[in-house]
Amino acid sequence: MNRTTLSLIAGAAALAAVTAAATLTAPDASGTGTARAAARLPVERTSLACPAPSASDLAETAYASFTPVTAGAAKDGRAELRTAARQTARAGDDSEGKSGKSGKGGKGAAGKAPLKPAEPGKPAAGDSSGAESPALIGTAEGRYAPGWTIQQTTEVTAGTGRGLQGLGCTTPDTEYWFPGASTGQGRTDYLHLTNPDDSAAVVDIELYGAEGALESTVGEGMTVPPHSTEPILLSTLTAERQTDLTVHVTVRSGRLGAAVQALDDKLGGDWLTAAADPADSLVLPGIPADATEVRLVAFSPGDTDADLKIRLASPTGGFTPAGHETLHVKAGMTTALDLGDVTRGEAGSLVLTPTDRSVPVVAAVRVLRGKGAARETAFVPATRAIENRASAAGNAEKGTTLSLTAPGEAAKVRVTASAGSGGGTPASRTYTLRAGTTQNVDLPVPGGLKGTYALTVEPLSGGPVHAARTLTAQQDGVPAFTVQTLPDDRGLVSVPQAEQDLSVLQE
Repeated sequence: MNRTTLSLIAGAAALAAVTAAATLTAPDASGTGTARAAARLPVERTSLACPAPSASDLAETAYASFTPVTAGAAKDGRAELRTAARQTARAGDDSEGKSGKSGKGGKGAAGKAPLKPAEPGKPAAGDSSGAESPALIGTAEGRYAPGWTIQQTTEVTAGTGRGLQGLGCTTPDTEYWFPGASTGQGRTDYLHLTNPDDSAAVVDIELYGAEGALESTVGEGMTVPPHSTEPILLSTLTAERQTDLTVHVTVRSGRLGAAVQALDDKLGGDWLTAAADPADSLVLPGIPADATEVRLVAFSPGDTDADLKIRLASPTGGFTPAGHETLHVKAGMTTALDLGDVTRGEAGSLVLTPTDRSVPVVAAVRVLRGKGAARETAFVPATRAIENRASAAGNAEKGTTLSLTAPGEAAKVRVTASAGSGGGTPASRTYTLRAGTTQNVDLPVPGGLKGTYALTVEPLSGGPVHAARTLTAQQDGVPAFTVQTLPDDRGLVSVPQAEQDLSVLQE
């Protein structure tokens, strides 16, 4: 074979390789070219992790699953839930030691999943009872994946943590911050770690109190076996009692779903979900209007102190709570501030901004409703804005409140109520939010509603929008409630626009 033939073959192979793979379009040297914007396309796979809902024999748990209809999604797909093996070992047991291994191993998953996800646009519902209700691992593909959400709402009628405990099941990740946890008197807090994958995950757990990091070696290098869940009692990770605690979860290998179940002997309890990633400005949306006590907990993970302005976004605008204009957060230390009944009977959201220099922080609030012995607890973590869409499942015709916040510019928002899990027709409404305000909106309710339904929030124009949903119930005089914030569902991902570029063949 001569040299000319070889050159032709090489040139053809190079041309085929280039035309088979597209390259990003960039501006030309003259500056007249323009980069093409990335396309927003539906995700093709979603995973969710739902921890075991309760250790109480009196617990009744309602589940709800929903996937919003997404333009451009695949035509086919599936969604399924399976139970996770529940590990029996706990941090601090002799069987675990410093390695954090699961020691005696797990206990088999309890029964089958309590619901089967329905097709996009239609919610599904299920329920379970007692202490053996399982943790769940979910996988959705194709048209079932974009925006898939699962809500578990547990009612416990007596004992530690009595009240409503609600949780939007988490997307597995590699890092979590939980300001607002506690090992204090009367509190029993568990960190639930759920591994959805086929290989073990290795995780480090750090605890930070009022004076900084707490001494603990038990939380280093803990192993969570595949397809399993492990509740870890925080008080077994340290000998120190701390009223206000920040928990930092870092996954060395693999990924985990994580949430803290915070239970109080007298004040009820709820799930504390992860706060938004550290940032210099934070929004904590949807503090109930009738909150009787609000306690802000913040943490600065770097080596620089943070000074924050505190403002409350109310229906009429933003204002500074009297006597609580600022909060100083020492680096590496958890700081708490009692704000009392800061909402004073109106919808409200806390907005934290730097007083001067920007220092990243994480934050959450513990909220109480009721008085005396008839008080109940929920948590509102700082939450990122809704970029495209967010959904909350498990809403009933009564006892559901949706709170929308526009902390900066005014915004227009569309809220859609899906059909019910047992029937009904969808409904939607559009709302205009004034700059710097929070509104508890009058919800659209599905026509002919049967069962529970999902709410989907979509910003249409204007500035950033934050949202939270509150569920309430009366329980022997106790104003039981739970709050779930609505971060963006990340159902769309950016995919760079591309085209063939034969210039790479030029020398």
